[in-house]
Amino acid sequence: MDTCKQEAADVAQEDPEVNAQYLQQLKDLDIPEDEAKKALILTGNVSAEEAAIFYFDSLENQNPDTDDDDTYFKMVFVVNMELSMGVGKIAAQVGHGAVGLYQLLLKDSKTKEMAEKWDEYGAKKIVIQGASTSHLLELQALALSLDLPTYLVQDAGRTQISAGSRTVLAIMGEEEMVNKVTGKLKLLN
Repeated sequence: MDTCKQEAADVAQEDPEVNAQYLQQLKDLDIPEDEAKKALILTGNVSAEEAAIFYFDSLENQNPDTDDDDTYFKMVFVVNMELSMGVGKIAAQVGHGAVGLYQLLLKDSKTKEMAEKWDEYGAKKIVIQGASTSHLLELQALALSLDLPTYLVQDAGRTQISAGSRTVLAIMGEEEMVNKVTGKLKLLN
C-alpha cells in the first residue's frame, strides 16, 4: 500500500466522517468519491478548496515523468457576487461563459490547440466567487496581460438583473498561469 493510501486509512480510522457538503462540492468537480474522501481526510476536513487543491496537486505529482509538452489547462468562471442572481441564473451565466470562451478559442490556431489539450485532459472547470464588476474587470486585465484568453458575459436583462450587467468572467489557460489570476479566490458554494 502506498504511503498516501496508508495515511488516509490511518486518518479514516481516527475520524471516518467527512463533511458531506464538502464531499458533494468535490464530486461536482468530477473528483471520484473515494479520492474526494481521502483528500478531505488528509486535509483535516477544513474545506472543499483545500481538499481540491490537495487532490489536483497529488495528480500532478503522480506523473513526474511526463513530458514538458504535457501542460494542463483549466477553464475558470468568476461569478460576480455583487449581483443578486439565483442558482439557476448563475448556472446559465456560467454556461454562456463556457460556450463564449470555447467559441473564441476555436477561432485561432494557437488557442484552438489549447482548447483541444484542455478537452483531452478532462476539460477541467472551476467556478469561483468574484467580489464585484470592478473585480471581474481587474481580473480580466490581469489575465489579458498574461496572454490568457477571456470572455466576459454581459446579461441581456430579460430576467433577474439589468441589461449589460457583467455576470461571469471566463478565463482559460495553463493551470499555473490561471492560478496567478484566480488562485486565491474562493470556490462558489
